[in-house]
Amino acid sequence: MKPSEFALRVENLSKTYASVEAVKNVSFDVQYGEIFGLLGPNGAGKTTTIRMVLDIIKPDSGNVMILGGTMSEKAKERIGYLPEERGLYEDMTLLDTLVFLGQLKGLSRNEARQRVEKYLREVELWEAHERKIEELSRGMNQKAQFVAATLHEPDLIIIDEPFSGLDPVNTRLVKQFLYRMRDRGAAIIMSTHQMHQVEEMCQRILLIDHGESVLYGDLEKIRQRFTSNAVQVELAGEPGQVEGVESLKLENGGYHMLLKEGVRPEQVLKALVNLPDITVKRFEQVEPSLEDIFVQVVSRQQAQGEVV
Repeated sequence: MKPSEFALRVENLSKTYASVEAVKNVSFDVQYGEIFGLLGPNGAGKTTTIRMVLDIIKPDSGNVMILGGTMSEKAKERIGYLPEERGLYEDMTLLDTLVFLGQLKGLSRNEARQRVEKYLREVELWEAHERKIEELSRGMNQKAQFVAATLHEPDLIIIDEPFSGLDPVNTRLVKQFLYRMRDRGAAIIMSTHQMHQVEEMCQRILLIDHGESVLYGDLEKIRQRFTSNAVQVELAGEPGQVEGVESLKLENGGYHMLLKEGVRPEQVLKALVNLPDITVKRFEQVEPSLEDIFVQVVSRQQAQGEVV
């Protein structure tokens, strides 16, 4: 039985380096049994936030409640962390390395050995268990580090760019691995630039830009808020620049258009109809992708300094 529905609660977290406000008054929570997306452009403050959560660096202000209390050695044993920059002991075999890391997390050698075999089989890596780490391919190494971070079956898992370097087959294996962790009740924080993975896997998200929270909450509700901001259009002719359109890209035999803030779909339709040498064959309002929302919110934040 979990002591709280929240594995993590962050309140008004801030951190300044010299004159740079890396994180500004950020608040969010992560629930048990969910995959939570932590998003933002490079330099947005994601890594600084994660490091404060893990007590690697101290915040200037704010509070972090993790696994029902403040950070402690006991709490650390219930956390799995996979940073973007990572590595394993190159001259040890895969089996010995993972058993050793399992023992560092409090498992007996026998228990660690059993779990290593179980998890390596799940990610289709058991056949390489006697090979040295330095002999593994990048994708194999990536999967091995997932096993290392989750071998002790943590209650909170934090992963940074989890699919970097993985082919589609191994990406699917890692996803299934994470889903099993979620389904057993673990809270998972996933920091990534791959928006389509967030759309597929995450229930809630936090978007940080310039250290500030600019979008936070249930992903479906967020998408509903932006529904009128995207249309799918099939045209005869090349539209060029269209009045009221933030961006457009070829997609599914037509154009996916992201509208500027405050612009209604009928305004864009009228603009298209009035273009010379253009025939509108299909025009429909669509639910925007998370990438659309990300681009629009960050662009607005950069241009106007507004907080959503």
